[in-house]
Amino acid sequence: MIVRSRAPLRLGLAGGGTDVSPFCDLHGGYVMNVTIDKYAYATIDDNGSDSVEFHAQDADVSQCMAPDEVDLAAGPLQLMKGVYRRISEDYLSGARPAIRIRSSSDAPPGSGLGSSSTMVVALVTAFAEYFGLALGEYEIAHLACRIERGDLALSGGKQDQYAAAFGGFNFMEFYEAERVVVNPLRIKEWIWSELEASIVLYFTGVSRSSAKIIDEQARNVRHGQSDSVDAMHRLKSEAVQMKEALLRGDFKRLAAVMQAGWVAKKQMAASITNPMIDELEALAFDNGARAAKVSGAGGGGFMMFLCDPAERVRLVRALSTAGGSVYNTHFTSHGASAWKSG
Repeated sequence: MIVRSRAPLRLGLAGGGTDVSPFCDLHGGYVMNVTIDKYAYATIDDNGSDSVEFHAQDADVSQCMAPDEVDLAAGPLQLMKGVYRRISEDYLSGARPAIRIRSSSDAPPGSGLGSSSTMVVALVTAFAEYFGLALGEYEIAHLACRIERGDLALSGGKQDQYAAAFGGFNFMEFYEAERVVVNPLRIKEWIWSELEASIVLYFTGVSRSSAKIIDEQARNVRHGQSDSVDAMHRLKSEAVQMKEALLRGDFKRLAAVMQAGWVAKKQMAASITNPMIDELEALAFDNGARAAKVSGAGGGGFMMFLCDPAERVRLVRALSTAGGSVYNTHFTSHGASAWKSG
């Protein structure tokens, strides 16, 4: 039996960072995001031996070992190994099956589109299908968070896992004790289309480690650094405003909220922006952009710009001269899915 799965990557529209502990535990966090037609993929099948095989196809790294030798060492195979061990312990009574696991993604690690967390969701979804586990969206996302933040001790928030599991436009609430509430939004078709036409997604060509940025952000909250904490409260408020602007189709307010959110986000940690990002932002505003932000933790990866659709071509041409790549993208309404093949 062969099982395949895919889970969509996401764009953070507002509130990103308020889903990270300890802020969300102390104050509650709000995030507004949407999934896009870029995916993380996983395949599981019987490898015909008594070993377990891991293959991270993007990195072209593979390893074959005895099931009881699977470790959690850092590297391209860590996410797959983490999912394998947690599923084995929690759902297979400790039995470690002899299988082959392969993964790939439409976006590189450090892109800011939630690629690592989305990969964990794709892997958990594939395991659930392969072993017949009755896991809903909340269970899949919670398990993915537990693996990343607990078992693997990787820094980060929770929005990526829930976005990948649920799909579509979602307003998310994050509270202490790992309580999460996902509110799917019914976006009118014309608003959906207008926003798609207004967004320009640009890859800077520079991947970055989100962990250092997130760790700096968390330290600022723990130490009560007022500028950082106040900025996060503004981001939380702007997530609510973004939700309202989307539901009403108020694009002038939407652009203003996105830009205000980016200004606030830059105050959360010094490493969120840099001269390259500042120059790209200035170039974009000189060529029709109404709002700009870095997707994800910051520091590099993908940038997102909002413009009048009539100015899109001019903006794309300008950005294409800056050394990165413009990506065409569309929103998706569905979250992670899995199916049997053969």
